[in-house]
Amino acid sequence: MDIRRMKYVSTKEYRHLGPVAYRQHRAESHCNRLHGYALSFRFEFESDTLDVRNWVCDYGSLRSLKDKLEDWFDHTLLVAEDDPNRGDFEALAKKGLAKITWVERTGCEGLAEFLFQYLEEYWLLDNGYKADNHKVFVKRVEVRETDSNMAYVEAGRVPQSQHDLHGIRLGSLLSN
Repeated sequence: MDIRRMKYVSTKEYRHLGPVAYRQHRAESHCNRLHGYALSFRFEFESDTLDVRNWVCDYGSLRSLKDKLEDWFDHTLLVAEDDPNRGDFEALAKKGLAKITWVERTGCEGLAEFLFQYLEEYWLLDNGYKADNHKVFVKRVEVRETDSNMAYVEAGRVPQSQHDLHGIRLGSLLSN
């Protein structure tokens, strides 16, 4: 017999944030040129328990997340840290022609992974969601370029000893 455990899940969506421009410099298609989107994001938070208000997550507390998303992705140019034309983008920023957000990887998959890691490692802790009596975890993060193009990351909980950030360097983006 399978044993199932109930989990509580809350979701939050932000639609058409931006515009943001980026390119995939490794692509062998038109995606290696600068192009833009108004990105959409969907976040799922889960917990085994509800807080004293019977919530997983206070939606009002997510305002600080929206502020970060707007800072990173609204009227910005995302540039991969290893882009071979990095100097050209730095020159645009120096001239005040672009607001650069440096990322390890451009594209929905890389952005979803970064946001998942940011939420787990910083945002939940900073907003009191790791208390002993009510722990909240990120269940899933989706990043959507268009209505038909979307990528997501999701994870189950693993013991702390197995936790690995997979080389994501949060500090580089957080310092921007």
